[in-house]
Amino acid sequence: MSFLLRLSRTVSGNVDRFVIFLLLTVAVATLLPARGSVLTGAGHASTAAVCLLFFLHGAKLSPRDILDGARQWRLHGLVFATTFVVFPVLGLACRGLVPGVLTHQLWIGVVFLAALPSTVQSSIAFTAIARGNVAAALCSASVSNLLGVVLTPVLLALLIGSSAGISGHSVLSICAELLAPFALGQLARPRLRAVLQRHASATGIVDRGSVLLVVYVAFSAGVDQGVWHRLPAGRLVVLALVCCLLLALVLGITWWAGGRLGFPRADKIVAMFCGSKKSLVSGLPMATVLFPRATVAIVIVPLIVFHMIQLITCAVLARRLATAAERADTEAATALAGLAETPTP
Repeated sequence: MSFLLRLSRTVSGNVDRFVIFLLLTVAVATLLPARGSVLTGAGHASTAAVCLLFFLHGAKLSPRDILDGARQWRLHGLVFATTFVVFPVLGLACRGLVPGVLTHQLWIGVVFLAALPSTVQSSIAFTAIARGNVAAALCSASVSNLLGVVLTPVLLALLIGSSAGISGHSVLSICAELLAPFALGQLARPRLRAVLQRHASATGIVDRGSVLLVVYVAFSAGVDQGVWHRLPAGRLVVLALVCCLLLALVLGITWWAGGRLGFPRADKIVAMFCGSKKSLVSGLPMATVLFPRATVAIVIVPLIVFHMIQLITCAVLARRLATAAERADTEAATALAGLAETPTP
């Protein structure tokens, strides 16, 4: 568990830097897009990078930590219900914003975002910073990612049907690129565990590097299709506002529901951070498989915008929760000290 805490501090310290790299990658893909055979080669490289990433996640994830957190089934049920029920319902409700606020393709992107699983690293990181239940966060976020491999395509088929271009082949491709490498990583874990613990930063490099490569490939393909001519700046601003509203609603719902269910503060933090996140690492590879190359660049824009908003918002929120917890501890210690100094009659 100490390894997870060190990893979470590393992630939280690099949140702003990664957002900058993400924006720079979009800018480079727009100005200097890969074309032709270079784009094809970059696409193969991004697939290989994603397979490596999920292999490393499988090798890094401890089954014992999952079992330790899995006992809190009510907490995990709230996280999964928020991730795969509440969020998709909110995404589907955004259909009323078409065509006045969102285009049809952007709405599909919002629904795709809403159907994705939770993040792993940032959920753990923010939970640790806010002094929440790290073991439970690890369990919820990890299982959410595994469920998402199957549930996300199914949810998209139910919510938007043929608009997603989903087929049995697409689902098999997702399993081959995400689930199979993860399973192989679990099998290789006994031999690789010590190496990964000594070189934790290498996993972070693969994590962020694979995301940046997938973004570059997707936006390069989108430039060829004239994506930015169909997505003016005003539309991006409106999309950002929609993403802010979605995030605010889910943060509020999870915190309120955790209180109604009688969860302690540490578990309410898990519900809020794990239930409100959407995984860019899982989402981008799925998008490249599920959607045609001509539309994938626009479809992933809501996910990228939401990802940046959730990182910035949750980083600020986690630090405020940590400060509040430290203040409460200080006040409690002061009160205890005062009682100890009070003379007995």
